[in-house]
Amino acid sequence: MHLAMLGLGRMGANMALRLQQAGHSVTGYSRTDTTVEKAREKGLTADTSLDTVIGALPEPRIVWLMVPEGAPVDKTIAAIKPMLASGDIIIDGGNSWYRDTLRRADELKAEGFRYLDCGTSGGIWGLDEGYSLMVGGDPEDVEYLRPIFETLAPAADKGWGHMGPAGSGHFVKMVHNGIEYGMMQAYAEGFAIMQRKDEFGLDLHDISRVWQHGSVVRSWLLDLIETALSEDTDLAEIAPFVPDSGEGRWTVQEAIDLDQPAPVITLSLIQRLRSRDEESFADRMLSVMRNQFGGHEVKRQEGADAD
Repeated sequence: MHLAMLGLGRMGANMALRLQQAGHSVTGYSRTDTTVEKAREKGLTADTSLDTVIGALPEPRIVWLMVPEGAPVDKTIAAIKPMLASGDIIIDGGNSWYRDTLRRADELKAEGFRYLDCGTSGGIWGLDEGYSLMVGGDPEDVEYLRPIFETLAPAADKGWGHMGPAGSGHFVKMVHNGIEYGMMQAYAEGFAIMQRKDEFGLDLHDISRVWQHGSVVRSWLLDLIETALSEDTDLAEIAPFVPDSGEGRWTVQEAIDLDQPAPVITLSLIQRLRSRDEESFADRMLSVMRNQFGGHEVKRQEGADAD
């Protein structure tokens, strides 16, 4: 199949390359000359002109978006719509909020376009390992695009699926990332406990290596931990700052809206927020209260003893 990949960041470029290696035709787009040049060095066809990229597509045109969620998605869709025709297909493979996806799907359907959302997981390793794809949209559109999804996935029959109607793909990916938050926090806390146990002289890298095989906590995240610890056991060069993509927040909000308790995911999100506060006012306030409380206790005891 022939498609355009709009957004040639680490994931977008690798996805385009995986498709091309399997025989698909991909025309990539980026706003910057540097990104386009890097894509071309990898053997991709790429351009900074949307007219050129969209113009190279056969009908029905297939346009895959790998751009940041929110306004960038809306701006990109607005920019390409005049270049498209009724029946053309837009796939949002980024981390869009599913409620935005529902709105876009309704708007685009009314204008004659076909719109799918595809929650995509796999990071920079997806080029070799394949991507986990959570697809939302009309069944006939998903079936038409099956060759693309089967190529991007780890195998034709593994790692991808049709979640349901428009919005469902991004909804499932949102929850996927919320779960990831909780798993990452549990790993971080567990390794921190072991790191503090000085008397045993534990080798954290060796522990991560042992856990990779046969353990019930083995996972891809553990593989990442093992790789990091093999390079720097103390993680001395890593800043203790953890960003969030927004999907953890959306997952927590959805849990609240559904009256569904999600304490682990919620606390893992709070911990990420806490990691960014180098000079916490809340911690200073706690210190003031604790010190004041301790001071009053001492004075009261001293007074009692004097009596």
